Amino acid sequence: MLKSIVALAAIVASASAHYTFPSLVVNGQTTPAWVNVRKTNNFNTQAPVTDVTSADFRCYDTQTNPTAQTITVSAGSPLGIMSDGTIYHPGVVNVYMAKAPGAVSSFAGDGNVWFKVYEISAVTDGGNSIKFPAEGVPGVTFTVPKNLPSGQYLVRMEAIALHVAQSYGGAQFYISCGQVNVVNGGSGSPGPLVAIPGVYTGYEPGILININYPVPKNYTQPGPPVWSG
Repeated sequence: MLKSIVALAAIVASASAHYTFPSLVVNGQTTPAWVNVRKTNNFNTQAPVTDVTSADFRCYDTQTNPTAQTITVSAGSPLGIMSDGTIYHPGVVNVYMAKAPGAVSSFAGDGNVWFKVYEISAVTDGGNSIKFPAEGVPGVTFTVPKNLPSGQYLVRMEAIALHVAQSYGGAQFYISCGQVNVVNGGSGSPGPLVAIPGVYTGYEPGILININYPVPKNYTQPGPPVWSG
């Protein structure tokens, strides 16, 4: 009986430690869940993606056939992405965007179309400690680059949990894709452009890493550099 209770408690704790990113924050207002964000396969289970080569690694929506509404945001203004709780695990964050050739509602995001607009990395001090500023926050907010051309975009949240990343496939990716219509944009050329999946192999030092022992002396954020416009 005691073993059953302990096992159930472990399952509950494990589930509560997982999360999704179902909402955007535009003009200071948090949108309802799964209205402006494509519903992900894990909307109930909250289970992460661990295979960086899978089709689910892009928007995690292969099973939901999602539809979402597109919300308008101005270039140069804040855009937030919110979880359904907090980013529970230690790890880092990347935010990517991809411009649709037309309506983003029918855009799959194929090919080398993705560029990074924001990241939260780890903080190291030569091997004494490693800290993760993204751990425990309910979501992230960044500034849409002022020179980003107007148009419709997918905006992809990627929180990488590294607590069991010491073996290949151990890093956990919590992903979602929102739909935005950028107005008042500029004439910048976002880049470098990458494909998702394809941007990672899973062997990057910022993905395949033991954050516990020995304490890493430094940390290399996975993915291309941020395009700030």
